[in-house]
Parts: sequence; C-alpha cells; structure tokens
Amino acid sequence: MVSLLLKCLLGALAVLVIALLSRSRSFFIAGLVPLFPTFALIAHYIVGTERSAADLRTTALFGLCSLLPYAVYLFAVYWLSVRLSLAATLTAATVAWAVAAAGLLAAWYRLRG
Repeated sequence: MVSLLLKCLLGALAVLVIALLSRSRSFFIAGLVPLFPTFALIAHYIVGTERSAADLRTTALFGLCSLLPYAVYLFAVYWLSVRLSLAATLTAATVAWAVAAAGLLAAWYRLRG
C-alpha cells in the first residue's frame, strides 16, 4: 500500500512541476518533464524484480520503440496547433498517437512473435 501511495505522489509531483513550469519564462521545459522516466523507473523496477534480465531488456527495447508514437503525437500537435482549436488539436494528436501505438503493437507482435 505504501508503494502505491509513493507512485501516486510521483505522478502528482510531475503534474505540479509541469503546471509551475508552464507559467514560467521557460514554459517550454514543461515539455521535457513528461519524458522524465518516473513511470519507466517504476515499470523497470517491477519487471526487474519479478522477471528475468532478458525480460527487462525486452521491456527497455519496447520502451525505445514507444518513442515513435510519442513523436507522432508531438508532430501532430506541432502541425495542427496553428490549424485547429486546442481541443481539436489535442484530440487529433491523441488519435494519431493511438493509431501509431496500435501499429507499434501489431509490428512488435509480428516481428517478436
């Protein structure tokens, strides 16, 4: 139960840092905070303690590949932000991320069997 509370606190801290940075002169740094490996650390710790080192390596490799859907999302936000409203931009970018993530999963299962 304590570990679950700590995980929640880490997520809340990340949201707080993003909110504070978005109001500062260095607002763009708020885009770096989600890339801090808060949840990756948690996932890697859990996989590393419950599974083999080979499984941890596979998890890390898939994590690297998961940067592709994130890049699709960021490109969509960048391109659509001057063409659509904020809500439409974020909705379309999220859909683009979901499509890219589904493609990644399909390719992963096909290639890794």
